[in-house]
Amino acid sequence: MDSESQLSRLGLFDAQVPRYTSYPTAPHFSGDVDAGVFEAWLREIPAGASISLYVHIPFCRRLCWFCACRTQGTSSLEPVQRYLQGLKAEIALLKERLAPGVRLSRLHWGGGTPTLLSAAMIADLAGAIFDAVPMKEDAEFSVEIDPNELDSARLEALRAAGLNRASIGVQDFDPEIQTVIGRLQSYEVTRDAVDAIRATGVGSLNADILYGLPHQTQARIAETVQKLLSLSPDRVALYGYAHVPWMARRQVMIPSEAMPRPEERLALFESAHALFAWDGYRAIGIDHFARPGDSLARAQAEGRLRRNFQGYTDDTAEILVGLGASSISRFSQGYAQNASATADYLRAVDAGQFATRRGHVLGGDDRLRGRIIEALMCDFHVSSDELVARFGLAPAELAAMFEAVEKAFPGMLDVSAEGLEIPQRARPLTRMIARRFDAYDLSRAGHSSAI
Repeated sequence: MDSESQLSRLGLFDAQVPRYTSYPTAPHFSGDVDAGVFEAWLREIPAGASISLYVHIPFCRRLCWFCACRTQGTSSLEPVQRYLQGLKAEIALLKERLAPGVRLSRLHWGGGTPTLLSAAMIADLAGAIFDAVPMKEDAEFSVEIDPNELDSARLEALRAAGLNRASIGVQDFDPEIQTVIGRLQSYEVTRDAVDAIRATGVGSLNADILYGLPHQTQARIAETVQKLLSLSPDRVALYGYAHVPWMARRQVMIPSEAMPRPEERLALFESAHALFAWDGYRAIGIDHFARPGDSLARAQAEGRLRRNFQGYTDDTAEILVGLGASSISRFSQGYAQNASATADYLRAVDAGQFATRRGHVLGGDDRLRGRIIEALMCDFHVSSDELVARFGLAPAELAAMFEAVEKAFPGMLDVSAEGLEIPQRARPLTRMIARRFDAYDLSRAGHSSAI
């Protein structure tokens, strides 16, 4: 039986599974975590600790039809300025509750389009953040940059604020595909943005592209990858496009009949994967690639790779605080998410309160299962010794868990006294294998294709 037939037999081309950027995943969050719980968790951060910070900017000049992020369109900066006031109010609340000496190891601005902010807004927001939580000397400050929304003033303001890693969304360079997904961005505009970013001294560049887009073929994705490689990004995220029009209404603009079949999605991914490998990039987890000298590649080699809401990371901070509408925070105690609607978020922070509306308190075997899933997603391997030592699990109980999963994927997994390993041939099944360790009801929410 050939590889594709085996994968088909095991259900790869029919499965809908989570991406596992958290465990449990966000659809399982509840109202049990509110502003009071969030504030208590903040106060328990010890003095001198290192934390990460995510800031969500939910505005775009235009709404791309493929995007499922929580964003809204705006033709002026007036609502952005109003939102910035809310962010500063939330930052002030954060500052009041943090213990002395807390520092930032990572700061990421996402969206939406953070570069929609004017140069003055960028300086104002960065100043408020660093006044509340100063950056460590070796900290990383990254921003998602839209090449269509970038000029020298904004770029200089970001660099002055400490930007040292830029992330550019590409999706696909093919003009027809760009038109169908509502994201017009030429190679030339992207190249000029990359040149400008590098000219300011920003040392690291990330890029995102998508496979599984309408009208995408192996020839077209190969051309996009080759153009992207000519820009020499340090890291690339090769995400599978999630067509979920029942969740992201703007996706109804994308013709479902033009979508590649699951078998074609796998071929698209493998074509791109081969080109990145040929150019010397190392595969990181299920969908990232990095140059050998990049910190993400080093983290993988040293067993320090982690997974969070932005994907793969080498960030070692245990605490991630999310600011802005819909942002999610991660603590050792659990997860907390802000109100998703901008208006609800602003009402809360204007009243001097945190905007936490839902979340999850980790309990039971959440931490054990979460660690198993993260190890599979990052390393394709779970160490029995680590789990026994860390969680006090009986070896026989762990072995029974692994054997049950092995039976679900006959002939595809390597299970031994050392642990569970996903060999190369089975790695397209990784999210499905991870799902077998998920104790929550998958039917509570729709998820994206397993490939």
